[in-house]
Amino acid sequence: MNGKSHQTTPATPGAFVAPLSWAEVDRRIADGAIGVLPVGAGAKEHGRHLPMNTDQIQVEWLAQRITERFEVLVWPTVSYGHYPAFSEYPGSCSLSEHTFAAMVRDILSGIYRHRLQTVVILNTGVSTKTTLARVSAELPGSHVINVYDAPCFVQLTNSALGQRHGGHADERETSLMLAIDTDVVDMNQAVAWDRPLQDGPLRRHDRNDPNYSPAGVTGDPTLASREKGRMLLDAMLNDISDYFDQIITQRPVP
Repeated sequence: MNGKSHQTTPATPGAFVAPLSWAEVDRRIADGAIGVLPVGAGAKEHGRHLPMNTDQIQVEWLAQRITERFEVLVWPTVSYGHYPAFSEYPGSCSLSEHTFAAMVRDILSGIYRHRLQTVVILNTGVSTKTTLARVSAELPGSHVINVYDAPCFVQLTNSALGQRHGGHADERETSLMLAIDTDVVDMNQAVAWDRPLQDGPLRRHDRNDPNYSPAGVTGDPTLASREKGRMLLDAMLNDISDYFDQIITQRPVP
């Protein structure tokens, strides 16, 4: 004994793939782990008050909570995607839909190559939904959870928020970020742009465009609070847990 006390951290049922050895990944796959592929933008404007990687922060926070509840293997986040609505704002990057679909298809094919039976795509985007649904339908055992569309979350959004219109970097999304990491939110820069969003990209400069938004906001982030964010995160996690419970129940017994 060297006289030092060793404090161990309780193991979680799931794990992130990146820090594991391939042998450990193989063992967990053999034990029946479900694959998780997070999809969340790392370079997409979210107004002047939220960081460019807001979607990525959200999806990785959710992925961490999933590892604490279920036997999953979480692959590295797909942080580039099809986000054409925000291309006028510096720093925002968007792939073509074709490129995005091909990338996700190749990643999923690589994951499935090693006997994994089920993969859940965890998505915090909106313009990515159609592409992810199409790619998922091509690969048996693939599922998509669009966290902003899940029932508990939608119900709470409709009942607990004060903004008349929303959609991006708004009361809802800002509240989530305040609950996840207050330090990355600058509420002094939050401005309301409370007008309905129409189809098409947001515009920084054209005041006559129906989607004109000088800050890149649609909604009212000034109404956001950490307390609302905690409630919204709880609703998201309930939706995700229900979805995983259904997947586990429906999986064939080996």
